[in-house]
Amino acid sequence: MVRILLAEDDDSMRVYLARALERSGYEVVAVSTGTEAVPHIRSDRFDLLLTDIVMPEMDGIELAQHAASVAPDMRIMFITGFAAVTLRAGKAVPQAKVLSKPFHLRDLVLEVERMFSSESLTGLT
Repeated sequence: MVRILLAEDDDSMRVYLARALERSGYEVVAVSTGTEAVPHIRSDRFDLLLTDIVMPEMDGIELAQHAASVAPDMRIMFITGFAAVTLRAGKAVPQAKVLSKPFHLRDLVLEVERMFSSESLTGLT
């Protein structure tokens, strides 16, 4: 099963995204800040970091850069409502996917499916 670490500071959005991903068969650990996500990255294995870019304490770009150094096999997808930060994210973490808000949940689920459909998921825990 694909494991997703979701970092989103908006409470209702975090719950909404986590439920949609869980209903689609993904295991989701949801946190409200980048700093809250860091210990999870260090102590557990995730296939995808799904993070908002603009968050207090540690933004999503800093979190993604940390994740890339600690868990280089983890894929990264940014979600953002700010077009200006999309360019910054693309430069800082060029391998990451960026999904701009607003988006339909089906678009998010399809993007996650695309990220993992080209490989066999056997052996993933």
